[in-house]
Amino acid sequence: MIGLEPAAWSGLVPLPVVIPLFAAGLTLALYRYPRWQRLITTIALTAVLLVSVTLLALADSGPIVVDVGGWVAPVGIPLVADRLAALMLTVSAIVILCVLLYSLGQGHADGDEQAPVAIYHPTYLVLAAGVANTFLAGDLFNMFVGFEILLAASFVLLTLGGSRSRIRAGTVYVIVAMVASTLFLVAIGLIYSATGTVNLAQLAMRLDEIDPSIAIVCELLLLLAFGVKAAVFPLSAWLPDSYPTAPAPVTAVFAGLLTKVGVYAILRTETLLFPGEQLRDLLLVAALATMVVGILGAIVQSDLKRLLSFTLVSHIGFMLFGIGLGSEAGLAGSVFYVVHHITVQTVLFLVAGLVERHGGTTSLERLGGLARLAPFLALLFFVSAMNLAGIPPMSGFLGKVGLIQAGISSATPLAWVLVAGSVVTSLLTLYAVSRAWTKAFWQAVPAGDEPVKLPRGMMWPTAGLVAAMVGITFIAGPLYGYTTRAAADLTARTAYVDSVLPGDAQDQELADPVDAEGGEE
Repeated sequence: MIGLEPAAWSGLVPLPVVIPLFAAGLTLALYRYPRWQRLITTIALTAVLLVSVTLLALADSGPIVVDVGGWVAPVGIPLVADRLAALMLTVSAIVILCVLLYSLGQGHADGDEQAPVAIYHPTYLVLAAGVANTFLAGDLFNMFVGFEILLAASFVLLTLGGSRSRIRAGTVYVIVAMVASTLFLVAIGLIYSATGTVNLAQLAMRLDEIDPSIAIVCELLLLLAFGVKAAVFPLSAWLPDSYPTAPAPVTAVFAGLLTKVGVYAILRTETLLFPGEQLRDLLLVAALATMVVGILGAIVQSDLKRLLSFTLVSHIGFMLFGIGLGSEAGLAGSVFYVVHHITVQTVLFLVAGLVERHGGTTSLERLGGLARLAPFLALLFFVSAMNLAGIPPMSGFLGKVGLIQAGISSATPLAWVLVAGSVVTSLLTLYAVSRAWTKAFWQAVPAGDEPVKLPRGMMWPTAGLVAAMVGITFIAGPLYGYTTRAAADLTARTAYVDSVLPGDAQDQELADPVDAEGGEE
Protein backbone atom coordinates (compact mmCIF):
# COMPACT_ATOMS: atom_id res chain seq x y z
CA MET A 1 0.00 0.00 0.00
CA ILE A 2 1.09 3.63 0.16
CA GLY A 3 3.82 4.44 2.65
CA LEU A 4 2.19 7.21 4.70
CA GLU A 5 -0.79 6.79 7.01
CA PRO A 6 -4.14 7.58 5.37
CA ALA A 7 -4.64 10.53 7.74
CA ALA A 8 -1.55 12.17 6.26
CA TRP A 9 -3.36 12.30 2.92
CA SER A 10 -6.53 13.94 4.24
CA GLY A 11 -5.82 17.02 2.12
CA LEU A 12 -6.82 14.98 -0.93
CA VAL A 13 -10.38 14.45 0.24
CA PRO A 14 -11.85 17.86 -0.76
CA LEU A 15 -10.09 17.91 -4.14
CA PRO A 16 -12.76 15.98 -6.12
CA VAL A 17 -15.11 18.83 -5.18
CA VAL A 18 -12.71 21.78 -5.23
CA ILE A 19 -10.95 21.03 -8.52
CA PRO A 20 -14.13 20.89 -10.68
CA LEU A 21 -15.56 24.00 -9.01
CA PHE A 22 -12.36 25.96 -9.56
CA ALA A 23 -12.16 24.74 -13.14
CA ALA A 24 -15.83 25.65 -13.66
CA GLY A 25 -15.04 29.24 -12.72
CA LEU A 26 -12.11 29.32 -15.13
CA THR A 27 -14.09 27.86 -18.03
CA LEU A 28 -16.95 30.27 -17.40
CA ALA A 29 -14.53 33.19 -17.50
CA LEU A 30 -13.03 31.81 -20.73
CA TYR A 31 -16.37 31.26 -22.47
CA ARG A 32 -15.04 32.94 -25.61
CA TYR A 33 -12.12 30.51 -25.85
CA PRO A 34 -13.53 27.03 -26.42
CA ARG A 35 -10.11 25.42 -26.84
CA TRP A 36 -9.06 26.58 -23.40
CA GLN A 37 -12.39 25.38 -22.02
CA ARG A 38 -11.81 21.92 -23.42
CA LEU A 39 -8.24 21.77 -22.14
CA ILE A 40 -9.10 22.96 -18.64
CA THR A 41 -12.06 20.61 -18.33
CA THR A 42 -10.03 17.61 -19.49
CA ILE A 43 -7.13 18.38 -17.15
CA ALA A 44 -9.46 18.98 -14.19
CA LEU A 45 -11.40 15.74 -14.64
CA THR A 46 -8.18 13.77 -15.21
CA ALA A 47 -6.85 15.20 -11.93
CA VAL A 48 -10.08 14.19 -10.18
CA LEU A 49 -9.65 10.65 -11.49
CA LEU A 50 -6.07 10.45 -10.20
CA VAL A 51 -7.10 11.78 -6.79
CA SER A 52 -10.02 9.33 -6.64
CA VAL A 53 -7.79 6.35 -7.43
CA THR A 54 -5.39 7.45 -4.69
CA LEU A 55 -8.24 7.75 -2.19
CA LEU A 56 -9.49 4.31 -3.26
CA ALA A 57 -6.14 2.79 -2.30
CA LEU A 58 -5.83 4.77 0.92
CA ALA A 59 -9.39 4.15 2.10
CA ASP A 60 -8.76 0.41 2.15
CA SER A 61 -6.73 1.08 5.31
CA GLY A 62 -9.50 3.09 6.94
CA PRO A 63 -11.74 6.12 6.34
CA ILE A 64 -10.02 9.42 5.57
CA VAL A 65 -11.70 12.47 7.06
CA VAL A 66 -11.17 16.19 6.61
CA ASP A 67 -12.99 18.78 8.73
CA VAL A 68 -13.81 21.69 6.44
CA GLY A 69 -12.44 24.97 7.78
CA GLY A 70 -10.63 23.19 10.59
CA TRP A 71 -13.78 22.91 12.69
CA VAL A 72 -13.77 19.46 14.27
CA ALA A 73 -16.97 17.38 14.08
CA PRO A 74 -19.67 17.53 15.23
CA VAL A 75 -19.39 21.33 15.03
CA GLY A 76 -17.77 21.42 11.60
CA ILE A 77 -18.64 19.86 8.26
CA PRO A 78 -16.77 16.62 7.66
CA LEU A 79 -15.93 15.12 4.27
CA VAL A 80 -15.41 11.37 4.58
CA ALA A 81 -13.72 9.07 2.07
CA ASP A 82 -14.36 5.53 3.26
CA ARG A 83 -14.25 2.44 1.06
CA LEU A 84 -17.75 2.98 -0.34
CA ALA A 85 -17.32 6.70 -1.06
CA ALA A 86 -13.87 6.23 -2.61
CA LEU A 87 -15.10 3.43 -4.86
CA MET A 88 -18.06 5.48 -6.04
CA LEU A 89 -15.79 8.47 -6.63
CA THR A 90 -13.41 6.44 -8.76
CA VAL A 91 -16.07 4.86 -10.95
CA SER A 92 -17.88 8.16 -11.41
CA ALA A 93 -14.62 9.92 -12.31
CA ILE A 94 -13.91 7.32 -15.02
CA VAL A 95 -17.39 7.70 -16.48
CA ILE A 96 -17.41 11.51 -16.33
CA LEU A 97 -14.04 11.72 -18.09
CA CYS A 98 -15.00 9.25 -20.84
CA VAL A 99 -18.29 11.05 -21.49
CA LEU A 100 -16.45 14.37 -21.67
CA LEU A 101 -14.08 12.97 -24.32
CA TYR A 102 -17.09 11.62 -26.21
CA SER A 103 -18.74 15.04 -26.18
CA LEU A 104 -15.53 16.69 -27.38
CA GLY A 105 -15.37 14.19 -30.23
CA GLN A 106 -18.97 14.97 -31.07
CA GLY A 107 -18.26 18.70 -31.17
CA HIS A 108 -15.22 18.18 -33.38
CA ALA A 109 -17.18 15.92 -35.74
CA ASP A 110 -19.92 18.54 -36.06
CA GLY A 111 -17.34 21.00 -37.35
CA ASP A 112 -18.18 23.56 -34.71
CA GLU A 113 -15.36 24.59 -32.41
CA GLN A 114 -17.89 25.79 -29.89
CA ALA A 115 -20.08 22.70 -29.85
CA PRO A 116 -21.46 21.95 -27.38
CA VAL A 117 -22.34 25.50 -26.30
CA ALA A 118 -19.93 27.45 -24.11
CA ILE A 119 -21.98 26.92 -20.96
CA TYR A 120 -21.60 23.14 -21.30
CA HIS A 121 -18.11 22.91 -19.78
CA PRO A 122 -18.68 24.93 -16.58
CA THR A 123 -22.03 23.21 -16.04
CA TYR A 124 -20.53 19.77 -16.59
CA LEU A 125 -17.78 20.54 -14.08
CA VAL A 126 -20.34 21.74 -11.54
CA LEU A 127 -22.20 18.45 -12.07
CA ALA A 128 -18.98 16.54 -11.36
CA ALA A 129 -18.46 18.56 -8.18
CA GLY A 130 -22.03 17.87 -7.04
CA VAL A 131 -21.60 14.13 -7.53
CA ALA A 132 -18.34 14.13 -5.56
CA ASN A 133 -19.79 16.28 -2.78
CA THR A 134 -22.73 13.91 -2.34
CA PHE A 135 -20.46 10.86 -2.07
CA LEU A 136 -18.11 12.56 0.43
CA ALA A 137 -20.72 14.34 2.55
CA GLY A 138 -20.45 13.49 6.23
CA ASP A 139 -23.68 15.24 7.22
CA LEU A 140 -27.19 15.27 5.84
CA PHE A 141 -27.32 18.96 5.00
CA ASN A 142 -24.10 18.81 2.99
CA MET A 143 -25.57 15.83 1.14
CA PHE A 144 -28.63 18.00 0.44
CA VAL A 145 -26.33 20.71 -0.93
CA GLY A 146 -24.76 18.12 -3.23
CA PHE A 147 -28.19 17.15 -4.54
CA GLU A 148 -29.08 20.79 -5.18
CA ILE A 149 -25.83 21.34 -7.09
CA LEU A 150 -26.78 18.34 -9.21
CA LEU A 151 -30.28 19.70 -9.75
CA ALA A 152 -29.09 23.09 -10.98
CA ALA A 153 -26.49 21.60 -13.31
CA SER A 154 -28.87 18.91 -14.55
CA PHE A 155 -31.53 21.36 -15.65
CA VAL A 156 -29.02 23.32 -17.72
CA LEU A 157 -27.62 20.17 -19.34
CA LEU A 158 -31.04 18.68 -20.03
CA THR A 159 -32.23 21.80 -21.81
CA LEU A 160 -29.13 22.45 -23.94
CA GLY A 161 -30.28 23.50 -27.40
CA GLY A 162 -33.53 24.95 -26.12
CA SER A 163 -35.85 22.72 -28.16
CA ARG A 164 -39.45 22.36 -27.04
CA SER A 165 -39.06 18.68 -26.12
CA ARG A 166 -35.95 19.36 -24.06
CA ILE A 167 -37.50 22.29 -22.22
CA ARG A 168 -40.57 20.18 -21.45
CA ALA A 169 -38.48 17.22 -20.26
CA GLY A 170 -36.22 19.49 -18.21
CA THR A 171 -39.21 21.16 -16.59
CA VAL A 172 -40.70 17.80 -15.59
CA TYR A 173 -37.34 16.70 -14.22
CA VAL A 174 -36.89 19.87 -12.17
CA ILE A 175 -40.41 19.74 -10.73
CA VAL A 176 -39.98 16.13 -9.66
CA ALA A 177 -36.49 16.83 -8.28
CA MET A 178 -37.77 19.84 -6.33
CA VAL A 179 -40.48 17.70 -4.75
CA ALA A 180 -37.81 15.20 -3.73
CA SER A 181 -35.61 18.01 -2.40
CA THR A 182 -38.50 19.38 -0.37
CA LEU A 183 -39.07 15.96 1.19
CA PHE A 184 -35.35 15.70 1.91
CA LEU A 185 -35.31 19.13 3.56
CA VAL A 186 -38.38 18.31 5.66
CA ALA A 187 -36.67 15.08 6.75
CA ILE A 188 -33.54 17.01 7.70
CA GLY A 189 -35.60 19.47 9.75
CA LEU A 190 -37.44 16.67 11.55
CA ILE A 191 -34.22 14.77 12.25
CA TYR A 192 -32.52 17.90 13.58
CA SER A 193 -35.46 18.74 15.82
CA ALA A 194 -35.44 15.19 17.21
CA THR A 195 -31.69 14.75 17.63
CA GLY A 196 -30.06 18.19 17.57
CA THR A 197 -27.61 17.28 14.81
CA VAL A 198 -27.30 16.43 11.12
CA ASN A 199 -23.83 14.89 11.39
CA LEU A 200 -24.09 11.32 10.09
CA ALA A 201 -21.71 9.82 12.65
CA GLN A 202 -23.47 11.58 15.49
CA LEU A 203 -26.87 10.56 14.14
CA ALA A 204 -25.71 6.94 14.13
CA MET A 205 -25.40 7.23 17.90
CA ARG A 206 -28.46 9.37 18.59
CA LEU A 207 -31.23 7.98 16.38
CA ASP A 208 -31.48 4.83 18.48
CA GLU A 209 -32.39 7.01 21.45
CA ILE A 210 -35.38 8.86 20.00
CA ASP A 211 -39.02 7.79 19.81
CA PRO A 212 -39.21 4.84 17.35
CA SER A 213 -42.27 6.27 15.61
CA ILE A 214 -40.39 9.52 14.88
CA ALA A 215 -37.42 7.53 13.61
CA ILE A 216 -39.64 5.59 11.20
CA VAL A 217 -41.19 8.83 9.88
CA CYS A 218 -37.69 10.24 9.32
CA GLU A 219 -36.62 7.05 7.54
CA LEU A 220 -39.72 7.06 5.32
CA LEU A 221 -39.19 10.69 4.33
CA LEU A 222 -35.56 10.02 3.39
CA LEU A 223 -36.53 6.91 1.44
CA LEU A 224 -39.17 8.86 -0.48
CA ALA A 225 -36.72 11.65 -1.31
CA PHE A 226 -33.94 9.29 -2.36
CA GLY A 227 -36.39 6.94 -4.08
CA VAL A 228 -37.43 9.71 -6.46
CA LYS A 229 -33.80 10.49 -7.29
CA ALA A 230 -32.96 6.79 -7.72
CA ALA A 231 -36.07 6.20 -9.88
CA VAL A 232 -37.52 3.52 -7.62
CA PHE A 233 -41.00 2.36 -8.62
CA PRO A 234 -43.59 3.93 -8.28
CA LEU A 235 -41.47 7.10 -8.17
CA SER A 236 -39.79 6.44 -11.52
CA ALA A 237 -42.38 7.59 -14.09
CA TRP A 238 -40.43 10.79 -14.80
CA LEU A 239 -37.25 9.08 -16.02
CA PRO A 240 -38.21 7.50 -19.39
CA ASP A 241 -39.66 10.82 -20.54
CA SER A 242 -36.78 13.00 -19.34
CA TYR A 243 -33.58 11.23 -20.35
CA PRO A 244 -34.14 10.31 -24.05
CA THR A 245 -34.64 13.92 -25.16
CA ALA A 246 -31.26 15.19 -23.91
CA PRO A 247 -28.05 15.21 -25.99
CA ALA A 248 -26.30 11.82 -26.06
CA PRO A 249 -23.44 12.71 -23.67
CA VAL A 250 -25.86 14.23 -21.18
CA THR A 251 -28.20 11.24 -21.33
CA ALA A 252 -25.26 8.87 -20.84
CA VAL A 253 -23.84 10.56 -17.76
CA PHE A 254 -27.32 10.98 -16.27
CA ALA A 255 -28.19 7.32 -16.84
CA GLY A 256 -24.89 6.13 -15.48
CA LEU A 257 -24.56 8.36 -12.43
CA LEU A 258 -27.52 10.40 -11.25
CA THR A 259 -29.80 7.53 -10.26
CA LYS A 260 -26.82 5.86 -8.52
CA VAL A 261 -26.38 8.97 -6.41
CA GLY A 262 -29.87 8.28 -5.07
CA VAL A 263 -29.00 4.61 -4.55
CA TYR A 264 -25.84 5.65 -2.70
CA ALA A 265 -27.87 7.91 -0.41
CA ILE A 266 -30.26 5.04 0.38
CA LEU A 267 -27.34 2.70 1.00
CA ARG A 268 -25.53 5.15 3.27
CA THR A 269 -28.50 6.20 5.38
CA GLU A 270 -30.08 2.76 5.69
CA THR A 271 -26.86 1.18 6.96
CA LEU A 272 -25.48 4.04 9.05
CA LEU A 273 -28.61 5.72 10.43
CA PHE A 274 -31.31 3.03 10.33
CA PRO A 275 -29.61 -0.36 10.70
CA GLY A 276 -32.74 -2.02 12.07
CA GLU A 277 -35.21 -4.11 10.09
CA GLN A 278 -38.30 -1.92 10.36
CA LEU A 279 -38.57 -1.07 6.65
CA ARG A 280 -36.51 -3.86 5.10
CA ASP A 281 -39.58 -5.64 3.76
CA LEU A 282 -40.77 -2.38 2.19
CA LEU A 283 -37.42 -2.04 0.42
CA LEU A 284 -37.65 -5.61 -0.86
CA VAL A 285 -41.17 -5.07 -2.18
CA ALA A 286 -40.03 -1.84 -3.88
CA ALA A 287 -37.06 -3.72 -5.35
CA LEU A 288 -39.30 -6.41 -6.83
CA ALA A 289 -41.78 -3.90 -8.24
CA THR A 290 -38.97 -1.81 -9.73
CA MET A 291 -37.41 -4.85 -11.40
CA VAL A 292 -40.61 -6.21 -12.89
CA VAL A 293 -42.40 -3.02 -13.91
CA GLY A 294 -39.23 -1.55 -15.39
CA ILE A 295 -38.44 -4.55 -17.55
CA LEU A 296 -42.06 -4.97 -18.65
CA GLY A 297 -41.93 -1.37 -19.82
CA ALA A 298 -38.68 -2.07 -21.69
CA ILE A 299 -39.91 -5.02 -23.71
CA VAL A 300 -42.76 -3.05 -25.31
CA GLN A 301 -40.62 -0.10 -26.43
CA SER A 302 -39.87 0.55 -30.08
CA ASP A 303 -37.28 3.27 -29.40
CA LEU A 304 -33.78 2.31 -28.28
CA LYS A 305 -33.32 5.19 -25.83
CA ARG A 306 -36.67 4.58 -24.15
CA LEU A 307 -35.94 0.86 -23.97
CA LEU A 308 -32.63 1.59 -22.23
CA SER A 309 -34.36 4.06 -19.90
CA PHE A 310 -36.76 1.35 -18.74
CA THR A 311 -33.95 -1.18 -18.28
CA LEU A 312 -32.21 1.48 -16.19
CA VAL A 313 -35.23 1.66 -13.91
CA SER A 314 -35.52 -2.12 -13.78
CA HIS A 315 -31.95 -2.73 -12.68
CA ILE A 316 -32.19 -0.22 -9.85
CA GLY A 317 -34.26 -3.02 -8.30
CA PHE A 318 -31.21 -5.27 -8.12
CA MET A 319 -29.37 -2.67 -6.05
CA LEU A 320 -32.34 -2.26 -3.71
CA PHE A 321 -32.49 -6.05 -3.37
CA GLY A 322 -29.10 -6.15 -1.64
CA ILE A 323 -29.87 -3.10 0.51
CA GLY A 324 -33.20 -4.59 1.57
CA LEU A 325 -31.55 -7.84 2.63
CA GLY A 326 -29.29 -5.83 4.93
CA SER A 327 -26.76 -8.62 5.25
CA GLU A 328 -23.07 -8.20 4.57
CA ALA A 329 -23.36 -10.44 1.50
CA GLY A 330 -26.37 -8.49 0.23
CA LEU A 331 -24.66 -5.13 0.68
CA ALA A 332 -21.48 -6.39 -1.01
CA GLY A 333 -23.51 -7.61 -3.97
CA SER A 334 -25.38 -4.32 -4.16
CA VAL A 335 -22.20 -2.22 -4.15
CA PHE A 336 -20.63 -4.46 -6.80
CA TYR A 337 -23.76 -4.19 -8.93
CA VAL A 338 -23.77 -0.40 -8.64
CA VAL A 339 -20.18 -0.28 -9.96
CA HIS A 340 -21.07 -2.63 -12.81
CA HIS A 341 -24.25 -0.81 -13.73
CA ILE A 342 -22.71 2.67 -13.79
CA THR A 343 -20.34 1.58 -16.54
CA VAL A 344 -22.67 -0.62 -18.59
CA GLN A 345 -25.59 1.82 -18.64
CA THR A 346 -23.35 4.73 -19.59
CA VAL A 347 -21.84 2.71 -22.43
CA LEU A 348 -25.24 1.69 -23.78
CA PHE A 349 -26.44 5.29 -23.95
CA LEU A 350 -23.20 6.37 -25.63
CA VAL A 351 -23.73 3.60 -28.19
CA ALA A 352 -27.33 4.76 -28.62
CA GLY A 353 -25.99 8.22 -29.42
CA LEU A 354 -23.72 6.72 -32.08
CA VAL A 355 -26.61 4.68 -33.48
CA GLU A 356 -28.71 7.84 -33.70
CA ARG A 357 -25.87 9.65 -35.43
CA HIS A 358 -25.48 6.82 -37.93
CA GLY A 359 -29.13 6.13 -38.66
CA GLY A 360 -30.64 9.53 -37.87
CA THR A 361 -33.04 7.93 -35.38
CA THR A 362 -33.24 5.55 -32.43
CA SER A 363 -36.54 4.05 -33.58
CA LEU A 364 -36.01 0.29 -33.85
CA GLU A 365 -38.55 0.14 -36.67
CA ARG A 366 -36.52 2.51 -38.84
CA LEU A 367 -33.04 1.15 -38.11
CA GLY A 368 -31.38 -1.88 -39.63
CA GLY A 369 -28.24 -3.34 -41.12
CA LEU A 370 -25.87 -1.70 -38.64
CA ALA A 371 -23.96 -4.94 -38.11
CA ARG A 372 -22.80 -4.68 -41.74
CA LEU A 373 -22.56 -0.90 -41.99
CA ALA A 374 -20.83 -0.32 -38.62
CA PRO A 375 -19.45 -3.66 -37.32
CA PHE A 376 -17.35 -2.08 -34.55
CA LEU A 377 -20.40 -0.24 -33.22
CA ALA A 378 -22.33 -3.50 -33.39
CA LEU A 379 -19.64 -5.19 -31.31
CA LEU A 380 -19.70 -2.44 -28.67
CA PHE A 381 -23.47 -2.72 -28.35
CA PHE A 382 -23.48 -6.50 -28.24
CA VAL A 383 -20.86 -6.77 -25.50
CA SER A 384 -22.57 -4.11 -23.38
CA ALA A 385 -26.07 -5.53 -23.91
CA MET A 386 -25.01 -9.05 -22.97
CA ASN A 387 -23.32 -7.69 -19.86
CA LEU A 388 -26.51 -5.88 -18.89
CA ALA A 389 -28.48 -9.10 -19.37
CA GLY A 390 -26.04 -10.98 -17.15
CA ILE A 391 -24.52 -13.47 -19.57
CA PRO A 392 -21.71 -15.44 -17.88
CA PRO A 393 -18.92 -14.81 -17.12
CA MET A 394 -19.44 -11.04 -17.38
CA SER A 395 -19.66 -8.66 -14.44
CA GLY A 396 -23.45 -8.41 -14.69
CA PHE A 397 -23.70 -12.15 -14.18
CA LEU A 398 -21.28 -12.06 -11.24
CA GLY A 399 -23.17 -9.25 -9.55
CA LYS A 400 -26.51 -11.00 -9.95
CA VAL A 401 -25.09 -14.29 -8.66
CA GLY A 402 -23.81 -12.49 -5.58
CA LEU A 403 -27.23 -10.95 -4.91
CA ILE A 404 -29.07 -14.22 -5.55
CA GLN A 405 -26.73 -16.09 -3.19
CA ALA A 406 -27.35 -13.44 -0.53
CA GLY A 407 -31.11 -13.84 -1.04
CA ILE A 408 -30.89 -17.62 -0.75
CA SER A 409 -28.82 -17.29 2.43
CA SER A 410 -31.48 -14.98 3.88
CA ALA A 411 -34.04 -17.74 3.29
CA THR A 412 -37.09 -15.59 4.04
CA PRO A 413 -40.20 -15.99 1.85
CA LEU A 414 -39.84 -12.47 0.48
CA ALA A 415 -36.16 -13.04 -0.29
CA TRP A 416 -37.06 -16.18 -2.26
CA VAL A 417 -39.62 -14.16 -4.25
CA LEU A 418 -36.87 -11.61 -5.02
CA VAL A 419 -34.55 -14.40 -6.14
CA ALA A 420 -37.21 -15.61 -8.58
CA GLY A 421 -37.91 -12.02 -9.66
CA SER A 422 -34.20 -11.46 -10.33
CA VAL A 423 -34.00 -14.50 -12.58
CA VAL A 424 -37.15 -13.54 -14.50
CA THR A 425 -35.96 -9.94 -14.87
CA SER A 426 -32.60 -11.12 -16.21
CA LEU A 427 -34.29 -13.34 -18.79
CA LEU A 428 -36.62 -10.52 -19.87
CA THR A 429 -33.64 -8.16 -20.08
CA LEU A 430 -31.94 -10.64 -22.39
CA TYR A 431 -35.10 -10.75 -24.51
CA ALA A 432 -35.38 -6.94 -24.64
CA VAL A 433 -31.77 -6.26 -25.63
CA SER A 434 -31.71 -9.20 -28.07
CA ARG A 435 -34.80 -7.83 -29.76
CA ALA A 436 -33.14 -4.39 -29.98
CA TRP A 437 -29.97 -6.02 -31.36
CA THR A 438 -31.94 -7.89 -34.01
CA LYS A 439 -33.94 -4.90 -35.15
CA ALA A 440 -31.18 -2.31 -35.15
CA PHE A 441 -28.29 -4.40 -36.36
CA TRP A 442 -29.62 -7.36 -38.35
CA GLN A 443 -32.90 -6.51 -40.03
CA ALA A 444 -32.79 -5.31 -43.63
CA VAL A 445 -31.53 -1.78 -44.22
CA PRO A 446 -34.48 0.59 -44.81
CA ALA A 447 -34.80 1.95 -48.34
CA GLY A 448 -32.69 5.01 -48.95
CA ASP A 449 -30.46 4.45 -45.92
CA GLU A 450 -26.83 5.31 -46.56
CA PRO A 451 -23.95 4.52 -44.24
CA VAL A 452 -22.34 7.39 -42.33
CA LYS A 453 -18.76 7.17 -41.10
CA LEU A 454 -18.70 7.40 -37.31
CA PRO A 455 -16.26 9.90 -35.77
CA ARG A 456 -13.24 8.36 -34.07
CA GLY A 457 -13.42 11.01 -31.37
CA MET A 458 -16.76 9.52 -30.30
CA MET A 459 -15.95 5.87 -30.94
CA TRP A 460 -12.73 5.62 -28.95
CA PRO A 461 -14.04 7.03 -25.65
CA THR A 462 -16.96 4.61 -25.98
CA ALA A 463 -14.57 1.75 -26.70
CA GLY A 464 -12.41 2.80 -23.75
CA LEU A 465 -15.39 2.68 -21.41
CA VAL A 466 -16.37 -0.72 -22.84
CA ALA A 467 -12.82 -1.88 -22.04
CA ALA A 468 -13.22 -0.59 -18.47
CA MET A 469 -16.57 -2.38 -18.24
CA VAL A 470 -15.05 -5.65 -19.45
CA GLY A 471 -12.10 -5.07 -17.13
CA ILE A 472 -14.47 -5.33 -14.16
CA THR A 473 -14.94 -8.98 -15.10
CA PHE A 474 -11.19 -9.61 -15.03
CA ILE A 475 -10.72 -7.92 -11.66
CA ALA A 476 -13.99 -9.21 -10.24
CA GLY A 477 -12.23 -11.17 -7.49
CA PRO A 478 -10.28 -8.24 -5.98
CA LEU A 479 -13.18 -5.87 -6.62
CA TYR A 480 -15.66 -8.16 -4.89
CA GLY A 481 -13.22 -8.44 -2.02
CA TYR A 482 -13.14 -4.65 -1.79
CA THR A 483 -16.94 -4.39 -1.86
CA THR A 484 -17.15 -7.10 0.80
CA ARG A 485 -14.84 -5.09 3.06
CA ALA A 486 -16.92 -1.99 2.32
CA ALA A 487 -20.06 -3.93 3.26
CA ALA A 488 -18.42 -5.04 6.51
CA ASP A 489 -17.70 -1.40 7.33
CA LEU A 490 -21.30 -0.47 6.55
CA THR A 491 -22.76 -3.13 8.80
CA ALA A 492 -20.32 -2.50 11.66
CA ARG A 493 -20.57 1.34 11.46
CA THR A 494 -17.74 1.72 14.01
CA ALA A 495 -15.02 2.59 11.49
CA TYR A 496 -17.08 5.48 10.11
CA VAL A 497 -18.14 6.82 13.52
CA ASP A 498 -14.67 6.50 15.07
CA SER A 499 -13.02 8.30 12.15
CA VAL A 500 -15.43 11.24 12.20
CA LEU A 501 -16.06 11.80 15.90
CA PRO A 502 -13.14 12.33 18.31
CA GLY A 503 -13.07 10.09 21.36
CA ASP A 504 -14.21 12.85 23.72
CA ALA A 505 -17.19 13.60 21.47
CA GLN A 506 -18.22 9.93 21.58
CA ASP A 507 -17.83 9.88 25.34
CA GLN A 508 -20.08 12.93 25.55
CA GLU A 509 -22.68 11.18 23.37
CA LEU A 510 -22.67 8.14 25.64
CA ALA A 511 -22.88 10.30 28.76
CA ASP A 512 -25.73 12.49 27.46
CA PRO A 513 -28.01 10.38 25.23
CA VAL A 514 -30.91 12.00 23.44
CA ASP A 515 -34.24 11.46 25.14
CA ALA A 516 -37.35 10.32 23.34
CA GLU A 517 -38.47 13.87 22.61
CA GLY A 518 -35.26 15.06 21.00
CA GLY A 519 -33.69 16.90 23.95
CA GLU A 520 -30.74 15.78 26.02
CA GLU A 521 -31.21 14.08 29.34
